[in-house]
Amino acid sequence: MSIMYSCSVPSFSSISVSNFTYRRPNRIICSAGAPVAERKAVNTTEPLLLNAVRGEDVERPPVWLMRQAGRYMKSYQTLCEKHPSFRERSENVDLVVEISLQPWKVFKPDGVILFSDILTPLPGMNIPFDIVKGKGPIIFDPISTAAQVDQVREFSPEEWVPYVGEALTILRKEVNNEAAVLGFVGAPFTLASYVVEGGSSKNFSKIKTLAFSQPKVLHALLEKFTTSMAKYIKYQADNGAQAVQIFDSWATELSPTDFEEFSLPYLKAIVDSVKETHPDLPLILYASGSGGLLERLALTGVDVVSLDWTVDMAEGRKRLGSEIAVQGNVDPGVLFGSKEFISKRIIDTVKKAGNKKHILNLGHGIKVGTPEENVAHFFEVAKGLSY
Repeated sequence: MSIMYSCSVPSFSSISVSNFTYRRPNRIICSAGAPVAERKAVNTTEPLLLNAVRGEDVERPPVWLMRQAGRYMKSYQTLCEKHPSFRERSENVDLVVEISLQPWKVFKPDGVILFSDILTPLPGMNIPFDIVKGKGPIIFDPISTAAQVDQVREFSPEEWVPYVGEALTILRKEVNNEAAVLGFVGAPFTLASYVVEGGSSKNFSKIKTLAFSQPKVLHALLEKFTTSMAKYIKYQADNGAQAVQIFDSWATELSPTDFEEFSLPYLKAIVDSVKETHPDLPLILYASGSGGLLERLALTGVDVVSLDWTVDMAEGRKRLGSEIAVQGNVDPGVLFGSKEFISKRIIDTVKKAGNKKHILNLGHGIKVGTPEENVAHFFEVAKGLSY
């Protein structure tokens, strides 16, 4: 039997933060429409996000935003002027820590994610690349043959990205368990898509040509990414990450049948490998536009499936089942709306997600040009919720 939750906003008050004013809800109360058992004591010794993922009783859904460090923050834009190279910003310990902590210092989210890129491991795998402003990632020697796959090395994080481990260790100390520190990696198929296509793609014709004409070559490449990303997740966890998000951004370019061949088994292999050595590390899986693959995403064994905004949260919950946690899934475009509209969409999402195993987030990264005061309002409303 399902219980409908209702949320009410008693009143709003105006407060001023960083030279702008926005309306803050005194408290938003989400309550069940039928009697419920007395709630157990809330665990306050660990970050709220970890408790929510484990299904423990929490007072409200934890909240953080994908791509929360950057783009919309003036402090990040100023830093970009001083350090125009993305790789410089993402491969320097001091800059990584500073950028990762920018939203934490302003909004105090329940998750602080490492500032990095899913392609960061590529040079350590003998795949040179760069990220060019206005163009995005550029792979200097796109892979298309078995001989090129043979030249791809297994990734050694300790050797190639020590700054990632150092940054995560510092972040843990800075955040001091008041929020969960999150790491992230790219999924095998998504990484393969970049290195085969030579960068971003609109039609993915090269990766599909390889998949459908030389599947053994693609599988060999996927296996190398699988081994390497499992190692990378463990490395991040050993250096401070309390949860890790896996981005399979391009997996939804595959049909369900092809997803089962070229993505699902490799995601599952990563999860199985990580759980052998880090059984309590929460793994979050995000794939944009994944409405047609939800049930298959759950088969990977991850702890959390992150939904994008094209999936109704209530329907997503029903399709995934109650055992797996969900993350999301407010449309990033909502943050261009009025504060009242933003509040309404947050409350609707939380109602549909229920009071267990939900991490409030956007359904994708924050868009360029998002008003910073609306981001502040998002966090203010979210942190004012109460189950």
